[in-house]
Amino acid sequence: MRTEIAKVIVGQDAVIEQLFISLLSRGHCLLVGVPGLAKTLLIKTLADVLDLKFNRIQFTPDLMPSDITGTEIIEEDKKSGGK
Repeated sequence: MRTEIAKVIVGQDAVIEQLFISLLSRGHCLLVGVPGLAKTLLIKTLADVLDLKFNRIQFTPDLMPSDITGTEIIEEDKKSGGK
């Protein structure tokens, strides 16, 4: 797995090691850094190697929780009268 990631990500050995630790310990990992450090590419590559689904959310100051989770709209069924 490390070899496959190293084909794409270069020079981030410590970050990759810490990512593996969080993955194997079933923990969380928060990647923080300036733009251009390949944080998103690292996670996308890891998802590809593990054959997992990958989605990305761009956080902005006006982002609301409902923008991520969605909202539930209850509509009345005209035939049965149920909701």
